Amino acid sequence: MIKKLAHDEIDKKKWDNCIRHAFNGNAYACSWYLDIVHPEWEALVEDDYVRVMPLTGNKKWGINYLFTPFFTQQLGLFSTSLLTPEVLNRFLMETTKHYRFAEYNLNVHNRTKDARFTLIPNTNHLLDLINDYPKAARKYSTNTKRNLKKAKSNGLTVSKSAKPEEIVTLFRNNRGKEIRHWKNFHYLRLQHLMYMAIHKGRGVVYGVYTPENRLCAGAFFLKGNNHLIFLFSGADETARELHAMTFLIDWVIKEFSGTQFIFDFEGSNNPNLARFYRGFGGREVIYYRYYFNNLPFPLRQLKEMGRKR
Repeated sequence: MIKKLAHDEIDKKKWDNCIRHAFNGNAYACSWYLDIVHPEWEALVEDDYVRVMPLTGNKKWGINYLFTPFFTQQLGLFSTSLLTPEVLNRFLMETTKHYRFAEYNLNVHNRTKDARFTLIPNTNHLLDLINDYPKAARKYSTNTKRNLKKAKSNGLTVSKSAKPEEIVTLFRNNRGKEIRHWKNFHYLRLQHLMYMAIHKGRGVVYGVYTPENRLCAGAFFLKGNNHLIFLFSGADETARELHAMTFLIDWVIKEFSGTQFIFDFEGSNNPNLARFYRGFGGREVIYYRYYFNNLPFPLRQLKEMGRKR
């Protein structure tokens, strides 16, 4: 039986046990992570936490809607037992009882061909790190090898001494200037998330420094369920000229080669980024965005027009 639970009704010990033992569990679905990215999240729970689905919903103009929070690539249905399309369909139908609209990312193991549901494909890239570094590096593209050779000749160094706020500042002063919808509270939430992950032994920050010992690039990685997630990064113009991000990713691949970790590039639908990730041997995987629109007229039509632009 599927039950909808309010935030204060969720047994977080049982929840985290389910995510830990679910065959498709991920770090985004841990209770501490959800508490930061979407306080007061709710849930669909089957039986005694055999299957769970976080609900990151909100209300606007009196209308309940379901969405994917910032810094959370994949949520959806998690299961400690058999997960079939029919099981997923039951949970998706349950969401339509509580929300009028949804744009919500499912995880890579959530699939259905049921015509009642609209699933929009998104691209991610994964790299299995079980091989030793020399074998992994042989799979780099010609362009990646060339850029890495240039980066190594530029006198760059990598350190884990960089602070989360330094990486955030690098991003805001460069790429972040083009992203107007990210507000100050989003960046503060991200810093909180990074510090909490580090505190729990689930996060690590890398900084890349020029020969003058100036931070030019950095990245934060989130650990969970054998995935090493490339969650956030920042770089300035010097980093691009020196191929600092290629240098950093290669460094991390080298550090974790020969382990059970999977390097999760966390994207991307952007063709240029996708090409960059494939250059390290990343394989493409598809996850889906669950979409439905039961909004009242004329909001329904306006939303559809905006989606198709």
